[in-house]
Amino acid sequence: MTKVSREPLIFEISSAGKTAFKLPALDVPEKKDLLAGVPLRTDIENFPEVSEPEIARHFTRLSQTNYCVDIGIYPLGSCTMKYNPKINEKIASLPGLTQTHPLAPEELVQGNLELMKMLEKLLLEITGLEAITLQPAAGAHGELTGMMLIRAYHQAQGNPRKYVLIPDSAHGTNPSSAHICGYTVKEIKSNERGTVSVEDLTRLMDEDVAALMLTNPNTLGVFESDICQIADIVHSRGGFLYMDGANLNALAGITRPGDLKVDVMHLNLHKTFSTPHGGGGPGAGPVAVKKILEPFLPVPVIEEKNGVYHLNYNRPQSIGRVRSFYGQFLVAVKALAYILNLGPAGLKEMAETAVLNSNYLRKNLEGLYELKYDTPTLHECVFSDKYQKDYGVTNLDISKRLLDYGLHPPTMSFPLIVHGALMIEPTETESRRDLDLFIEAMKAIAREAKENPELLRTAPHITYVRRLDEVLAARNPVLRWEK
Repeated sequence: MTKVSREPLIFEISSAGKTAFKLPALDVPEKKDLLAGVPLRTDIENFPEVSEPEIARHFTRLSQTNYCVDIGIYPLGSCTMKYNPKINEKIASLPGLTQTHPLAPEELVQGNLELMKMLEKLLLEITGLEAITLQPAAGAHGELTGMMLIRAYHQAQGNPRKYVLIPDSAHGTNPSSAHICGYTVKEIKSNERGTVSVEDLTRLMDEDVAALMLTNPNTLGVFESDICQIADIVHSRGGFLYMDGANLNALAGITRPGDLKVDVMHLNLHKTFSTPHGGGGPGAGPVAVKKILEPFLPVPVIEEKNGVYHLNYNRPQSIGRVRSFYGQFLVAVKALAYILNLGPAGLKEMAETAVLNSNYLRKNLEGLYELKYDTPTLHECVFSDKYQKDYGVTNLDISKRLLDYGLHPPTMSFPLIVHGALMIEPTETESRRDLDLFIEAMKAIAREAKENPELLRTAPHITYVRRLDEVLAARNPVLRWEK
C-alpha cells in the first residue's frame, strides 16, 4: 500500500503576483458609466494567485483522489451502484435531446414524447402494472407520489383512512412518505426468516389501514415468499399493497410485481436501469399502478392518438403536478437505451447475475462475519460486526480499513434490525476478479481484527484524508479558509 501525499490547498500554492493569463491593454475608449449604480466588488480578500499550469495540475490531482464506479466496485447495499454503459451517456448527449427546450410546443417535441411513451410501455411490461407516470425525480419522490395516489383514491371513496403499515426492515423514506401524506405509521415485525410476519400483519390490518408499504426483495435481500398471501390480507380490508421498487434489480425479467398482486410501486431508473446514481442525482422514480389508480396520476399524462402525442392536463381526479415539466428527461433516455440494448433475455440475465454475484460474496464471507438471518438471499446480503466486536472492532472500523485496500465500503448500520450491519450488493456488473479482490480484503480485515485491532480502529492510514472526528465536524464546521 502506498501512502497518498496530501495535496495542498489552492491558497497554499498561491504566491503574490502570479496570474493565469494577461489581457492586452484596451484599444478602445474606456466607458466607466456602463455599470453606474451597480455595487461592484473591487477586491477579493485572500484570493489565490496561481499560474495556469498550477491550476490545471491542482484540480487534476484532486480529481484523481475521487473513487467512482469506473475505478472499482461500489458494494452499497440497497443502492444498486452499478457500472453505467457509456453508450447510454452518448445517446443522452445527442443535440436533439439535450437542446430540447422544456417549454417547446408539443408539435416540436413529438420524438421526445414518443420516446417517453415507449419507456412507459416497456416499464409497464416489466412490472406487470397498467398505468404509469415518469414525473417523480427519485425513489423517495416516487414513494411520496404513490402514497398521494393511494390517499386520493381513499378520499374519493369518502374516507382517507388513518394508518399505513411498514415492516421494521423498510427504508427510512417509507415512513417519511406516509407521514407527509397525513398517515400514522404502524410497524410490522419481521419473523425469524427476516420476512414480514403474516400473523402480525393479520392482527394490524383493518379498515383504518390505507396501505402496506413492502420492499421486495426486502432490505435483507430476502424475497417475501408470502407476498400473495400478504396481498390478499391487505386487499380483504380494502387496503393497497405498495411495493418499494428499490430492489427490482433482483426481479426484472424474472417475475413481475403486478402478477404478485402489487397495486402501486415506484421504480428507480437511476439504479435498476443503469443511469448515474450518487452525488445527489440525477435520478428518476416513475410510479406504476393498477388501473383503479390511473385517474389519480399526476398531470400531464402522455397520450397518443393516430400517431400524434400530446400532454393531457384535463384530468379532474389527478393529484396535480409532482414535478416541474415532465421529470428527468435525459435519465429516461438513458434508461430506455439500457432496456432496448438488453432486451427481455438481457434483463433476466442481469437479475440472475446480480443474484449469483451476491451469493458468491456471501458464501465466501460466511463464518468470518455474522449473518443474523441465514435465509437464502437474492441480490444483496447483510452481515454484521458481531464477531469483530469481541476485539473492540466495529462496522465503522471495518469500512474505514477497506479504504486502505482501495475499495469502497458497503452500506453500514442498515437495516436497523441488524445491529452493526454491513450491507453488501455487488450488482451484476462486477467480474469474478473484482469480487475476489473485495472478498480477499474482507478476509484480511477479519484476520486483522483478531491480530491487530488497533490497526482497524485507527484506519484509514494511506488515504488522502485520515479518519475524521465526525461529531466535531458536525458541531464545529469550518466553512471558510483563513490564513
